[in-house]
This record gives sequence, structure tokens and C-alpha cells, in this order.
Amino acid sequence: MKEFYICDCARFENQVVTTSFLVVSKQAKPKKSGELYLALTLADRSGHLDAKMWDNVADHINSFEQDDFVKVRGLLNKFNGRFQLTVHKVRSMEESEVDFADYLPRTTKDIGELWQTVRDFVDGFQDQHLQALVRAFMADPEIEHAYKNAPAAKTLHHAFIGGLLDHVVSLFKLCDLACRNYPETINRDLLLTGAFLHDIGKIHELTFARSFTYTTRGQLLGHMIIELEMLQQKIAQVPGFPSEYKTLIEHLIISHHGKYEFGSPKMPMFPEALMLHYLDDLDSKMESMRAHFQREPGAEWTTYNASLARPLLNSKNFLEKIQAENGRAPAVQPDAVQADAVEPEAVQPEAVRSDNVLESSKAAAAKEK
Repeated sequence: MKEFYICDCARFENQVVTTSFLVVSKQAKPKKSGELYLALTLADRSGHLDAKMWDNVADHINSFEQDDFVKVRGLLNKFNGRFQLTVHKVRSMEESEVDFADYLPRTTKDIGELWQTVRDFVDGFQDQHLQALVRAFMADPEIEHAYKNAPAAKTLHHAFIGGLLDHVVSLFKLCDLACRNYPETINRDLLLTGAFLHDIGKIHELTFARSFTYTTRGQLLGHMIIELEMLQQKIAQVPGFPSEYKTLIEHLIISHHGKYEFGSPKMPMFPEALMLHYLDDLDSKMESMRAHFQREPGAEWTTYNASLARPLLNSKNFLEKIQAENGRAPAVQPDAVQADAVEPEAVQPEAVRSDNVLESSKAAAAKEK
């Protein structure tokens, strides 16, 4: 196990550290003198770290590649308010030296319990056609394994091993609550079927063995097209599945991003589709906030959150400060923040979906969602 993680940077500021990382990106860039330097993004399970190698680049430039695990020695300091590592030495590591659990963030929730929660919801379906369809997906060993391990996105939200399942269980609970408020409008089984399937294509869109990145199929098709293919295959295994149901589920899938500019070829056109879009969006944004607060636990105002296109006020810290100043004990927040939900996540450098996001960010946002 590593002795230094990126989340420990504050304790090692202005010190030389020797540790290991996964190389997320590697670029050779020219200095003003014309000589090359290396611009790196390094990662472990607790986050991402910018790194630069200014000297002896020729001796190291071919010794490792992107997605390699490397041993690094360098000086840790801050530049423009963010930690950065100035690399002095770097070497590629052998597979036998690598403990993969050190490098990919992972949910600390029990995967078996999360999967059972999904199963319990599906067992409660009243519609036998929809129940049979979702059970056909869950009974597929390859899909089950991938669904339990895939992230929900590359960087935007739930970007950790088990993130897809974590997100869907949270979404199931939100759907269940919202259905109770609109019992005459929402078909609960149809909504939950959409929640189960809306991101299932991520298991083929993303690869998550060494780092979170897009597969060739994922880059060329995207998860919604992949999901339509998967749906067609599973419906063929459910005798007598109504064609009208298939059309509704297809619409749930292709409309769940909500807007054309976010990658949906259709906007939500019936109640379950509209509710799925907004609850999915809510869960992803709340997770983005939770993760940012966890990365900066003592901050009242966070640094800029790229996925939400704004800095964030940690209202819990803000209220505790006010209550302390007024001599009152802070109110207990039992499960509101879920600070222990996952290992600290990677800093999210990419601009992603938000109603206020710049036009140049929208293409990245659609893919990430």
C-alpha cells in the first residue's frame, strides 16, 4: 500500500516526496528556450495531481507512457493555489509492484447490499413484462459484474468503482419518493425500469481496469446508442414483450439528458421521462457537490467546481460557524452529507454539463452525463 496519497498534499507541502501514481495524461511541450518539458497528470484513488518535469527530460521521455504506473520523486508545492509536483526522477513500475486498489477510487458502500437493493425494488414491480425485462439484465453474469464495478461517468459524478450502481440505487430511492407525490401521473415500474437502464451502456462506453477512459465503441457511439442495442437483445429473451413498452423505454433512454445540446436526440415527452431526467440530473449534481466538499473539508467556500461552473458554499460548515459564534451547539446532520460515501475522488478538471455552462463546454458535458 502507498504511504502517500494525493489527499495528503497539505501535510507534505514544500517537501520532497517519493511515491507511485497512475499516469492519466502525458504531454511533451516546448519551453521558451525550445527545449521540451513534460506536463503530466498523475492520479491515485484519492485524486489527481498536476506535475511538471523540467530537467533531464530526454532521459525519461520514453521510459513511461500514459496509463503506466510510475514511481516518482519530486518537490510538492503550490502554483496558482493548486498543488503541483516538480518531478526530479520517474520510472515505470512492474505489474508485480502495483496494488490496483491504490489507484482507482472505489465506493466504500457494500456492493452486494446495493445490488440486493435493486433486486428488492424489481421484486416489487407490479408489471410482469417490465419485471421480466430488468431481471433478464440482472441475470446476465457479464452485465452483473460490469454493473457492479463501472463508474457512472469519467469525471463528472460517481466517478469511482461501483459508481454506476451507487448512482442507480440513489436514483431508485429518489424515484420511489417522487412517485408517491404523483401517484395518478407516474407509472412507478416504468420509471424504475428507465432508471435501471438509463446509464447501463456505460459498462461498454467506459473502460475502468487501469483508469477511467472511453473505449473506441464508447467514443464512436456513446452510451445511449449502446443501450438501445442492449435493450433490443434482452427484449428478444422476454416472450410477448409489448412493442409499445419497447418504444417507451427507448424514449426514456434517449431523452434522459433532457436537451438537444446535452446529447439527447429527443426531449422528455411523457411524465416518467421528464421525472427521470430531472432526478438523474439532481443526483449527479448533488454527488458533485458532496465530492467537492469532501475534497476540501474545512472550506467554507470551495474552489471553482468545473462540473457546476461555480464555486460552492459548504452550508454545513457555514451554519456550524454561525452557531458556534452565537454560542449554540451545531445541529446534527444525520445522513445529509454522507461524507464517508466514497474514497476521496479525483479533481474534475473537465468542463461539464450545467445550465450555465459555456457553449464550448456543452459537448463534453453531453458525453460525461
